[in-house]
Amino acid sequence: MVHGFTIRFTIRTTAGFEPLCDFYLGNNRAVAGSIFSQLEGNEEVRESDILQVDLVEAMDGLPVDVKIKHCTLSQLGRSCSFITKELFKYHDLVQGG
Repeated sequence: MVHGFTIRFTIRTTAGFEPLCDFYLGNNRAVAGSIFSQLEGNEEVRESDILQVDLVEAMDGLPVDVKIKHCTLSQLGRSCSFITKELFKYHDLVQGG
């Protein structure tokens, strides 16, 4: 059984939302939820929103959206930086001992 969590950033195009980048968070639900909850953005959908961030859970290889937020370009940049720092801390300090 393949299982894990990903944060996916997407952009709205004329064809719909297209992926920009994915951050693999591992299979720890608490860590994934904690990181996602601290990301900037809002849960309200507005027609003007062009950037979206999804917390995606893979179950048996099939992606399932768990939570969705919408963000600005500057929020996306800060979120990418935050995710990178959190994953470094988790992998280096928690797993690496």
